[in-house]
Amino acid sequence: MRNKRHLGQAGLDELLRQAGVDPASVTAYDELTEGTFNTVYRIGRSGGDLMLKLSPDPAAPVLTYEHGLIRTETEYYRAALGKAPVPEVVHAGDDFLLMSALPGRTWFSQAEVITERAALRRELGALVAGLYQITGPGFGYPQHGLVDRWSTAFQSMVDDVLRDAARFQVDVPGDQVRRLVLDRIDLLDGVQTAVLIHFDLWDGNILVDDGRITGLIDGERAFWGDPVAEFVSLTLFGALDDDLLAGYGSPVDAEKLSLYRVYLYLIMLVEGTPRGYGPEHEQLTRLVRRHLARELKELGP
Repeated sequence: MRNKRHLGQAGLDELLRQAGVDPASVTAYDELTEGTFNTVYRIGRSGGDLMLKLSPDPAAPVLTYEHGLIRTETEYYRAALGKAPVPEVVHAGDDFLLMSALPGRTWFSQAEVITERAALRRELGALVAGLYQITGPGFGYPQHGLVDRWSTAFQSMVDDVLRDAARFQVDVPGDQVRRLVLDRIDLLDGVQTAVLIHFDLWDGNILVDDGRITGLIDGERAFWGDPVAEFVSLTLFGALDDDLLAGYGSPVDAEKLSLYRVYLYLIMLVEGTPRGYGPEHEQLTRLVRRHLARELKELGP
């Protein structure tokens, strides 16, 4: 991907020194290849592995909300530490984050061999319910400043991605989306408490080891908002399932869930252009457009 930044050993050694870690303790630097935005290295050390995340090159094109995501991820982990299995922040710079490595591999990478799916979904629902005890002083993306109303924050989030769509010349139904949001201001204003939302909790960002969830990672897209918003990524391209809801312990508002799904689908459609997605992503794009059309139909004309 054209926005990813790579460092040689000398550059990696220098970042470790900035973080107060002796490069001589390192046994290996291994670059992970799964992500499409940041660059991530696993740092092998006899005293415990670390993970190093680098933000994209400052000159790389990004979406409006993607500025300052290292700071947001840092805030997410610090807020959630002790309440959920998240990495411990070792050091946070302006454009890099050094954190502890967690046990396990992604749920996605083990999907074919995991046999405890129902139990894991219940455990995941309970973890999410626990995270909602973490409240913030306002709504929105931390890197952009918080506001006192969820409707104001969400309108701004939607407007930003629609402006990004125009900037990157991606065809999306902007006027229809804006109208659907405006029609639901009262519904959005019913959200009185800002809770910590990961917003990217699909199976690729959940670590599993020995039948238990051992990590929630990649918290860079977090914001303070409506608890319902978390269920977009928890049910990506799928329906709410009984096991997840049983672990969560509360119903989920279907109308708001549709609205927040629209927002994520817009992001997924627009981000492919600055990231340089090729023909191999055309199938995903078609899938996203089908789901976007379905949610728009659910929400009305």
